[in-house]
Amino acid sequence: MSEHSPCCGASRAGSTSDIDDDPVPHPAAATGITNALDASPMVHLPGGTFIMGTDADDGYPADGEGPAREVTVSPFWIDATTVTNAQFAAFVEATGWITVAERLGTSFVFSGFLPENVDGTQPVPEAPWWHEVPGATWRHPEGPGSGIEDRWDHPVTHVTWRDARSYAKWAGKRLPTEAEWEYAARGGLERRRYPWGDEREPGGHHRMNVWQGNFPDNNTAEDGYVGTAPAHAYEPNGYGLHNMTGNVWEWCLDWFDPTWHRDAPRVDPAGPGRTGRKSMRGGSYMCHHSYCFRYRVDARSSNTPDSSAGNIGFRCVQSA
Repeated sequence: MSEHSPCCGASRAGSTSDIDDDPVPHPAAATGITNALDASPMVHLPGGTFIMGTDADDGYPADGEGPAREVTVSPFWIDATTVTNAQFAAFVEATGWITVAERLGTSFVFSGFLPENVDGTQPVPEAPWWHEVPGATWRHPEGPGSGIEDRWDHPVTHVTWRDARSYAKWAGKRLPTEAEWEYAARGGLERRRYPWGDEREPGGHHRMNVWQGNFPDNNTAEDGYVGTAPAHAYEPNGYGLHNMTGNVWEWCLDWFDPTWHRDAPRVDPAGPGRTGRKSMRGGSYMCHHSYCFRYRVDARSSNTPDSSAGNIGFRCVQSA
């Protein structure tokens, strides 16, 4: 039922394209009332030309991280944080939306978070730290018996690309293109690895939530968190955006292709045609330099639109 997505998470094979993509209509989506439900303010970015991608040789060229190139994006608004459990709960309450994981009955959970006495979990053969867990959903991130009562301000997880798109439509927004995401993540800096510069922990201060210790056996939580951190944790980047790297992977609008961008438009590129996988950006709390050095602003990954896991979330944008 699943295949391993190298490094970043497990993938749900096959397609559930017959699942309705659109939530139950709600008047707020047309009137803008949803902004009152959105605890995360949006930040206006002026757009402009920036250097996208990297030519560094210590990343993952096969992902299509390079070449570094000039790209121009138009002005847009972006959420200051990823969408939280509280925000997603408001969407569900207003629309009756049922996520793909809830409909299909399973999602992927890191083995270190598995609850006791949960039957029917299946490890992913190529990445045994991932287990497909019956009953794992955004409401129950580690499976039956777990909850989000103490995580309302954490990023919502176990949401597929389809779920994220439906939330964005309801809120009168959309998912960001990869170009918009990287422009925002850089916070005005050029050719830097992280939203704040090139040093991962400047002055010994942690600036993001990634794996500390030896993956996958020991997370020392030196950055303050073992799993997800609150969406507003750590200092924001130069644009006032929190957790653009680490914490949770963020779905983007684009279909994923490692070579398309080499000859792609340089103004507001929106990705190739359908490829079967959607782009994800930013890395997650499970990323570690020893096996997944993708917590960089120029790193890329992907997953199928119907996949969900405990380290995947999203944030939204609006065209200005």
